[in-house]
Amino acid sequence: MADTGTVEGIYTTPDSGERMQEIDTVEAIAGQGLRGDRYFRERGLYDRRDDLPEGTDVTLIEAEALEAASRDDETEIRPEDTRRNLLTRGVPLNHLVDREFQVGETTLVGVRLCEPCSYMESLARTEGAVSALVHRGGLNANVVDSGTISTGDAIDY
Repeated sequence: MADTGTVEGIYTTPDSGERMQEIDTVEAIAGQGLRGDRYFRERGLYDRRDDLPEGTDVTLIEAEALEAASRDDETEIRPEDTRRNLLTRGVPLNHLVDREFQVGETTLVGVRLCEPCSYMESLARTEGAVSALVHRGGLNANVVDSGTISTGDAIDY
């Protein structure tokens, strides 16, 4: 691991469809996700539908992707409206599929890209959010080693 980025925000919600809340610190549990989040509690969209790929523990999105959506597509998307758990800066998330990386005290492994969907766009109430985030919608990851993640933590990859 030679490069470092930063956690700029942490977002969770207890149930699918509810507004994401920004928090300062969260406990990440191996094989389960972020304590208190909908997927940790098995109440997320991916837990309720058989036609979707198996869910993952945590989702991440780059702050730079939201800035690019604003600049390139004139689409303002708030971090919490992406439905992702961690807002990162300085981390090329698309390159972390099948790779382990350190977030605070926690080790994650990238599982697959997290492309935006119409459900996210409808909850965000932001027309054009899907097209603005295509191929830069973030990363699905699993928790390999439990630990605490806090805003401002380093991301080593």
